[in-house]
Amino acid sequence: MIKMMNKVLGGSFMIEDIDYRQIVTPEDFTEEHRMIAETTEKFVAGEIIPRDEEIEKLNYGLTVQLLQKAGELGLLGAEVPENYGGFGLDKVSSTLITEKLTKASSFSLSYGAHVGIGTLPIVYFGTEEQKQKYLPTLASGEQIAAYCLTEPSSGSDALGAKTTATLTEDGQYYILNGSKQFITNAGFADIFIVYAKVNGTDFSTFIVERTMVGVSIGPEEKKMGIKGSSTCPLILEDVKVPVENLLWEVGKGHLIAFNILNIGRFKLAAGCVGASKDSIEYAASYANERSQFDRKISSFPLIGKKLADMNIRTYVLESMVYRTAGLFDIGLAEVDYDSLNVGYQSAKAIAEYQLECSINKVFGSETLDFIVDEGVQIHGGYGFIQEYRIERNYRDSRINRIFEGTNEINRLLIPGTLIKRAMKGELPLMQKALQSEILGLVPTQSFEGTLEQEKHLLSMAKKIFLMVGAQAVQKYQMKLEQEQEILSHLADMMILVFAMESALLRTMKLVDQVGEVKAANAIHMTMAFIHEQFDVIECRAREVLAAMESGDTLRTGLSVLKKLTRRTQINTFGLKRQIAAKVIEAEKYVV
Repeated sequence: MIKMMNKVLGGSFMIEDIDYRQIVTPEDFTEEHRMIAETTEKFVAGEIIPRDEEIEKLNYGLTVQLLQKAGELGLLGAEVPENYGGFGLDKVSSTLITEKLTKASSFSLSYGAHVGIGTLPIVYFGTEEQKQKYLPTLASGEQIAAYCLTEPSSGSDALGAKTTATLTEDGQYYILNGSKQFITNAGFADIFIVYAKVNGTDFSTFIVERTMVGVSIGPEEKKMGIKGSSTCPLILEDVKVPVENLLWEVGKGHLIAFNILNIGRFKLAAGCVGASKDSIEYAASYANERSQFDRKISSFPLIGKKLADMNIRTYVLESMVYRTAGLFDIGLAEVDYDSLNVGYQSAKAIAEYQLECSINKVFGSETLDFIVDEGVQIHGGYGFIQEYRIERNYRDSRINRIFEGTNEINRLLIPGTLIKRAMKGELPLMQKALQSEILGLVPTQSFEGTLEQEKHLLSMAKKIFLMVGAQAVQKYQMKLEQEQEILSHLADMMILVFAMESALLRTMKLVDQVGEVKAANAIHMTMAFIHEQFDVIECRAREVLAAMESGDTLRTGLSVLKKLTRRTQINTFGLKRQIAAKVIEAEKYVV
């Protein structure tokens, strides 16, 4: 396994400089990690892809059979502790499995819902008896899990659920009534993680078995994409659930729901890494095959620019995802799974990086949407034809911006979480924001070393956020949550800071490992991304300042912003032509 680093506080990247030696990157994968990735790839190539068309026709039996085969290989038990039939692997390993399974299309969704949001609630919050009873069969695939939070009247407002749980007079059962909607795996799942309100008020979590009287499944939804995955309503009518099937405690359901969603958001981003790489491969290969005007279309600069942009964003996303996996490995290593308060420990460890999970989810889903859209464009009219795989990638991608909390909700959560941590004294956010250096003049600098200007731009990006964010907090105080446009812009700035920093730190580490010549492509991608996204940060800051202030106050703010955004323009066209040449030659994602 990768050597453990020092623990980093969630959100601290906005106010502290991180040492590149303290992050996990794909270049750090061990031989064991590579073996796990290879096992997953062989499984997908040998078992899933040959049956792809049949899976897409929603063959329950085949999907379950393949999940059981995945269980035999240990792919279902990666995050299940060894005591309960799993392998207890690190987050980097499970992230690799998630990434490599994306070639399995709809099957990867069935897999992800089972091993992630379906099984992990029991891993992190279950009693010893619950773990002994359910985890071995979930790890083997003998039983399949589903996660049931969304209802017809409550999507983003999860705590507005109407499903109820009433304790019987003898105290032996909870009677559940209600319905859940858009439940992945519902058509064939055996175990359902169900959220309901005890006495109509206390949001709680229950392990419900399919065989319990009163459990029924509604018809399959007809979806835009991910057609080979099961998506049905779950209906609960006077279902008698034994009290021992209450997960954790009454009234703790929100902690389970939101923390499992944090993990789900992170895993979604990991899946977007794999799907992005696949789409680059399809697009680059097609561009080398298709000729127009007596030239391969890959030789046209605008096609090359698209491939370069696709590759750059995938590099950045991959850097973010494995950096975050490393954070989780450090945090979860402190959890004592034999402790009586394991639920509190798990909730705290996962919640530490909820902000980073939302950042990964938003950036990952929007990166993949950008890449599949450009992939279709490179294919031209053929990209609209189902015979070409990019068409399905385009349709399947769209759900990711809705899954696991919409991107709009996550954008509100990102700055909101940071501000709450600051208010609790967990991060010295306001102290940093009020430091006089932020408002001071930025001296003219010359940048001669590799990535020196990019390091400076990252530092300035953090200062810009602190300046604008502090002004927003001071102006609106508790009413800031009502200013959703401002929060969304602050979120975009935070997302880009994390993205820029993740790419920069990875590239610095790579340079340290192999030298500048071998890391040239990574250097070029990092430079292009940071300069382009710095412009976006400046634009977001300008719009927020204009929304908050006017007259002399606005002019003063814009003047400070102008000083913080001084830089030397670079030739991004030239960089992207070099990046594109490597992608075109390799016909795949390249670092």
